[in-house]
Amino acid sequence: MLKIDVFNHFMPQPYFKKMEAQSPDDKNLVKRMRAVPAVHDLDVRFRHMDLFENYVQVLSLAAPPIETYGDRGTDMAKLANDSLAELVAKYPARFPGFIASLSLNDPDAAVAEAQRAVKDLGASGIQLFSQILGKPLDRPEFGPIFDLMAELDLPIFLHPARLGKFSDYKTEDKSHYEIWWCFGWPYETSAAMARLVFSGLFDKHPSIKIVTHHMGAMIPFFSGRVGPGWDQLGTRTTDEDYSLLLEKLAKRPVDYFKMFYADTALSGETSGATQCGLNFFGADHVLFATDTPFDPEKGTAFIRSIIETVDNLAISQADRKAIYEDNARKLLKLKI
Repeated sequence: MLKIDVFNHFMPQPYFKKMEAQSPDDKNLVKRMRAVPAVHDLDVRFRHMDLFENYVQVLSLAAPPIETYGDRGTDMAKLANDSLAELVAKYPARFPGFIASLSLNDPDAAVAEAQRAVKDLGASGIQLFSQILGKPLDRPEFGPIFDLMAELDLPIFLHPARLGKFSDYKTEDKSHYEIWWCFGWPYETSAAMARLVFSGLFDKHPSIKIVTHHMGAMIPFFSGRVGPGWDQLGTRTTDEDYSLLLEKLAKRPVDYFKMFYADTALSGETSGATQCGLNFFGADHVLFATDTPFDPEKGTAFIRSIIETVDNLAISQADRKAIYEDNARKLLKLKI
């Protein structure tokens, strides 16, 4: 069966060169991108892809978030989207689609760019980061982008974001030992999901589609807290009455979290975390993804291990096919 990798990362050369020249406010991640050839070298990417049969990629940019470019963000987003669209047009057998990037520094411009990317360039969805320079995604100014994607019936891909200068303790001015990435990114995704749930987004847009990177981050593992724990929302709070919020929601909080989609990109982990996420979201809400090329082999280890994991899951062939290709075709409206 065809394996459609829906969440992997590539920086086309025009964008990559501009990124290096612009020097966004995230030098740790820029250093990381330079050290991984397959994230910007198309020949290396093709050599890696050729190692796997029936394997294609839906392309999206890698971090850093485009918002880190400040006023240059909208232009950088346009450059990225034009460049990715060119790759899809030139190599449709390898890249059946791409996920557009936006700069939410200017929410109105982001909406316009999302419309252009989808309607003019053929983007299969958009990528948002879990916070916008410290602002949560449920802020009113970001509402129109969710409205638009619900109207277009195309997915939002939610990628975690936290910088090294976000400290782990109040008494320190930065994060040590890359804790900001290892534990900070899963937390960022989970917190963003919670903010969207409690904002009432899924009551406003019941059919909105949001794909959470890395199998929904912390949510499946902490399903007891997300379920029975948040059924008691407000019992631990004295300065706000959250019981009123629970009354406004049409469902239990945990049921909204199950409305998200999740991918299999779990940094090469084998069956345990994948099965945990699959148990929570269900096979119809899980998509094959690898997060390539950010692995110890800089491009192939995650693909190999995640294919092995999915192939060995104790699920039906119909569910396996849904994870590998059917869900992606339906969600992203791919023409393959």
